[in-house]
Amino acid sequence: MWIARDLGYRGGRRTGVPLTDEVHLDAAATLLGGVSLTRATGGAPMAERTAAIIWRVLGRIGSPVILWNVFPFHPHDNDDPMSNRCHTRLERELTWPLLEALIEMVQPTRIIAIGRDASLALSDLGQETSAVRHPSYGGQAEFISGMYDLYGVAPDGPVSRQLAFMDDDASWSAKRVAAC
Repeated sequence: MWIARDLGYRGGRRTGVPLTDEVHLDAAATLLGGVSLTRATGGAPMAERTAAIIWRVLGRIGSPVILWNVFPFHPHDNDDPMSNRCHTRLERELTWPLLEALIEMVQPTRIIAIGRDASLALSDLGQETSAVRHPSYGGQAEFISGMYDLYGVAPDGPVSRQLAFMDDDASWSAKRVAAC
């Protein structure tokens, strides 16, 4: 189970899926066993860099992972719904029962906190975690390296047989490919 801080306006706010932008909805559907996920917005799909990196790593590890956030909503400035802000301690505490119930229900073999904020919040909750740097703000290489180390994946290892990732102008898109 991977747990980050909260939803961002370019990713989870638009998709409802943690750590997932519109470009990666098909990949998320595959990860969730082929459920149908439909975009809720019009126009071209919006890409988000953190989601691109997350899905690149998911494609490499090839294992099912539950994606979640410490605060499962999109916190924004009062006058700007297209902004990001950190959730407050009160907001987080109000949603802890949901996080605790999810962890109890899923009973993950390990929880990976993505970023310092998520790591500290999960520590406050008394959860044992492994922690990796968040991929934003220059943390991409450390995040990828940390995840590959945790999963024992070589940096140049093969892409999962279920997901193929392609570089498209610095954003990644996912498409389902047939298994051999």
